[in-house]
Amino acid sequence: MKILSVVGARPNFMKMAPVVEQILQRGIPHLFVHTGQHYDENMSRVFFDQLGMPRPDVDLEVGSDTHARQTARIMTAFEEVCREHRPDIVLVGGDVNSTAAVALVSAKEGIALGHVESGLRSFDRSMPEEINRVVTDHLSTYLFTTEESADANLAREGIAPERVHRVGNCMVDTLLKHVRTAVERAPWTGLGLDPAAYALLTLHRPSNVDDDAALASVMQAISSVSSRIPILFPVHPRTRRRLESGGVPIGNGIRLCEPLPYLAFLGLMAKSRFVLTDSGGIQEETTALGVPCLTLRRNTERPVTVTHGTNRLATTPEEIQAGADEILAGHWRTGESVPLWDGRASERIVDVLVRSRP
Repeated sequence: MKILSVVGARPNFMKMAPVVEQILQRGIPHLFVHTGQHYDENMSRVFFDQLGMPRPDVDLEVGSDTHARQTARIMTAFEEVCREHRPDIVLVGGDVNSTAAVALVSAKEGIALGHVESGLRSFDRSMPEEINRVVTDHLSTYLFTTEESADANLAREGIAPERVHRVGNCMVDTLLKHVRTAVERAPWTGLGLDPAAYALLTLHRPSNVDDDAALASVMQAISSVSSRIPILFPVHPRTRRRLESGGVPIGNGIRLCEPLPYLAFLGLMAKSRFVLTDSGGIQEETTALGVPCLTLRRNTERPVTVTHGTNRLATTPEEIQAGADEILAGHWRTGESVPLWDGRASERIVDVLVRSRP
């Protein structure tokens, strides 16, 4: 059995690193491909070093582009990889363009596909990630889910239950392995911050940043919160361009910085008072850490972070302010452990693949 694992963008690395480690530990023939969807140092390359991942055997170097052109470039390049190496199984993670592009090629080439983090649904087709999730799941042979709601979503869409395997959360595998080191590095000290005395902000989704009025409204609410607690804002390159082109005012309590390497961000997140985000993965990571989280979206494809974890949706300035007030007053729920989020999801994934070997 030859397994080909694919990464492309920052969220993929945390999902796939423990799976790749398990494959290599078991001596299974493996080819590692990076599409190059994220390619700068802090969004991509530094992750290989910090997560202990092997350097890719193949780098497609597709770079940035429109959704259609980027997807097409990945498909064209990945088709050649498949025809040259003929893997038995292709593994992809998450919901970025690389994931859907690789899924389409694998299906057309008749190669079994495994999807790490299957079944998540926001039920919002305006999100490109939602389209990528649905396409990938319906082309997959092995669907590896993180929570009960994902199983229910796949059943409702007619996916055969024998293809679905609830294994836990690979991002939590990565977090649990590295969080102690991340905290020991004390990344807040170089930023003039004290543990539990700052909040952390990430913002990149089109619904929040592509419309000047929406972005201004969100930033006004967050600026109000920043008058009570410093907010560190590692700015996604796309978001920075929108802030500058729209002339959006930034509160004095908001400190902008470049995107951070994984360990620095993890250490800061673990010791923050709370997190404001529109990221999917950060909702899971804050739940695993027990850190309060305000998700700046109308919906979430990770409902377990709300029902079991420390997450709440907040879209209006009033909801954002009310959530921050509750957290700063010490009234936020602490959350509870999510079943199978125990650091062993990657083991279960590879167990399934080994059992399926002819």
